[in-house]
Amino acid sequence: MAKLGFLGLGIMGLPMARHLMRAGHEVAVWSKTAAKAQQLAEAEKGVFCATPREVGAHAECTFLCVGDTAMSQEVILGAEGIVEGAKAGSVIVDASTISPSASREIGSQLAAKGIDFLDAPCTGSRPGAESGNLTFMIGGDQAVFEKVRPYFEPMGKRLFYCGGPGMGLHAKLSQNLILSNILMAFNEGMVLATKAGVEPKLMLDVLTNSAAKSGLIEFKAPYVFRRDFDANFSVRWMHKDIGLMLDSAEELQVPLPLTSLTRQMFQAAISTGHADEDICSTIKVLEGLAGVEVKAE
Repeated sequence: MAKLGFLGLGIMGLPMARHLMRAGHEVAVWSKTAAKAQQLAEAEKGVFCATPREVGAHAECTFLCVGDTAMSQEVILGAEGIVEGAKAGSVIVDASTISPSASREIGSQLAAKGIDFLDAPCTGSRPGAESGNLTFMIGGDQAVFEKVRPYFEPMGKRLFYCGGPGMGLHAKLSQNLILSNILMAFNEGMVLATKAGVEPKLMLDVLTNSAAKSGLIEFKAPYVFRRDFDANFSVRWMHKDIGLMLDSAEELQVPLPLTSLTRQMFQAAISTGHADEDICSTIKVLEGLAGVEVKAE
């Protein structure tokens, strides 16, 4: 079994790290909230670390899953970052969803010190992380990915190698672009149908048995119907991801008119107090404007 590291123990990171531990690896853990790392290390016979640097010194391969680009940069390259402890020949795998351009720059700085780097954002939200069924999109040197592939498998079985540095992130952002725009279409359609008098469960049955069928809609609709907006993937973090999509589109000179409007709807949800609720809570913005609530027993 390998000496691994894991940094970032939020909704996704904590179960991901736990799966690595239960697979028999010796895992050093760090979290900005030290108590989380201490509790996990004690419960699963891991190694608690007070700084990212300590994790880097312990691990031959270090994973991280943090909130945004600035956090990744600090955790990896900061004064007490992984790079300060990691040995030449070790691998750092960033499962966070961050700027592809910034990720490439992180990789360049690590390469100068002989440390390999992969961008490996994941999808599957809380249920996928807890069940070990995440999907990873990997960018970087393919030989490095093949070397560390077995360490991914306790966390997710669907592993897509997407190309060179940053390409995993481009794939993840494109996937989230489509997902977030489908969600907005669902919100509009369900609010309109409900206001017109169509029973929400009947409308979902129509969608499920038509060309509008969507796995996202089938998964999220029951949460909306029972008014359960506890975060599996929060409005705050999807809003951040949509910003990254638009930044990349500007760099690549690709117009994204629908996605620009979708980001404004996510901003409206944040501005009305739903930042830390699940992304399906964005429907509340339209419900408030239309004076109707999409719910069912």
